[in-house]
Amino acid sequence: MNDKTLIIVHRRELVEQAARHCRLAYPDRNVDIEMGNSKASPSADIVIASIRSLTSGDRIDKFDPKQFKLVLVDEAHHIVAPSYREALAHFSLKEPSSDSPVLVGVSATLSRADGLKLGAAIDQIVYHKDYMDMIDEKWLANAVFTTVQSEANLSRVKKDKFGDFAIGSLSKAVNTERTNDITVRAWLANASECKSTLVFCVDIEHTVQLTEAFRAAGVDARYLTGKTSKDVRDEQLRCFRNQEYPVLLNCGLFTEGTDIPNIDCVLLARPTRSRNLLIQMIGRGLRLHPGKKDCHIIDMVATLGTGVLSTPTLFGLHPDEILDKANGKDLKDKEYEPRSPDAEEPETPDPDTLDDINLTFTKYDTIYDLIVDMKSEKHIRSLSHYVWVRIAQDKYILSDASGWITIEKNSLPDDSSLSWTVHYVTKFTSPVADTVNYTRPRLIATGPDLESVVHAADTFAGSKFEERYISALQPWRRRPATPAQVTFLNKAKLRQEAIRPEHLTRGQATDLITKLRFGGKKRFEKNVERRRKEANRAREVERLREKEEVRVGPVLR
Repeated sequence: MNDKTLIIVHRRELVEQAARHCRLAYPDRNVDIEMGNSKASPSADIVIASIRSLTSGDRIDKFDPKQFKLVLVDEAHHIVAPSYREALAHFSLKEPSSDSPVLVGVSATLSRADGLKLGAAIDQIVYHKDYMDMIDEKWLANAVFTTVQSEANLSRVKKDKFGDFAIGSLSKAVNTERTNDITVRAWLANASECKSTLVFCVDIEHTVQLTEAFRAAGVDARYLTGKTSKDVRDEQLRCFRNQEYPVLLNCGLFTEGTDIPNIDCVLLARPTRSRNLLIQMIGRGLRLHPGKKDCHIIDMVATLGTGVLSTPTLFGLHPDEILDKANGKDLKDKEYEPRSPDAEEPETPDPDTLDDINLTFTKYDTIYDLIVDMKSEKHIRSLSHYVWVRIAQDKYILSDASGWITIEKNSLPDDSSLSWTVHYVTKFTSPVADTVNYTRPRLIATGPDLESVVHAADTFAGSKFEERYISALQPWRRRPATPAQVTFLNKAKLRQEAIRPEHLTRGQATDLITKLRFGGKKRFEKNVERRRKEANRAREVERLREKEEVRVGPVLR
């Protein structure tokens, strides 16, 4: 009889949490755990299993697929990972038939950092509720945001294979005495009245040292890491849930699914370029709890614009926007003029060389305060460590000597999930005419938004293109433009005055040439013409003002 349910989860804490809630929801059902030394009995109605234990050795073989009516995958953005695909294959869900159990996946972040298609395992998204709607409908607590311009320098932080900051390199940049002091001062200035603050740190060392900084300021702060024993972890969590101390620091433990509803402040001391990770961290504080009005999110944002996906970016603001407290509905129509995509970043001194620390706090009272359009090239480079170049409105290109990849927004109102596309064109030499030709654009990926297709395109580009051509971190990009580049750009007559090598870097020149090669000159000329007309209008306004001005003195005849 196929009436059993299997719930697959990602981590130990989530196994125990799921079992606890299942027993509360279904008191007449036999709920068992399959994890570590815990073995589910054959009579279990509901089995909660960690994916690691389930796929360890032949452990999965004891579960007869014919006895299960439902396989539910929590944190379903993991579902295309090899271990999950192995589990799905055992339950005849890789190529399902009418006898296969039903597969249901749930996730608050239904996308992957590597851009892999979840459609390889999931047929259809049958229900989606945006968490902003959930806040409106009172399913989640409201969020108040504060970003802190802490002057942390992330310009030399290395990236991992998914484009996020590499942990070791990030820790060296963030875990300094000065930055930790700024973080504590930011909390004291903005959230000292909060009863339960969860702090996300970079690594264990950062967690320990930031905890000491809180304690030095007289705050009862405690920490948990992956090395903390289960007994200590359980006891510290119990005390934190009971609000016996105000600040709990962690690294990598409480990003997914952890249920601590009393959290009324989340402090992001761990910069990230990952949209999913940011949503997960913020989400820890949005659970409803008696007496909880809202959750205060404090984001320690860097000033260099090197791709930190801060809370403004997540909710639609330009990454350089610094927030100040205001009512969300008042700022819903907030205007923001994006920078020119070619604008150079100002140099910022290393924070440890500064004599004074200037902290800028900015707050928004609701998520709607953070929603504005962002279409600049700066934005796409906050999502990717590759040198995507905008060549038209909502169209970007990444190229090397072998071909190019385009990301483009399409007008497909009937299917918003396909509104962004990624195409690949490669170069080849004709064996007959010995001429260079290009393939037709091949569709690589689709997605509902820019962020999702950028991750897919980056994963594909990393397998096809040479890193030295496409990485924004290559040293050659910071050198002066070459004579050949300057000659090419001057022939294009982009400006009245001649361009000289010291006017722009080799990377900037490369990007500008890419714009010209792929149709950007027309857009450039339109912008020049627009600026010319604006200047003429300004001169005309000034002339009229002078004409209408009444001056003391003889009247001209």
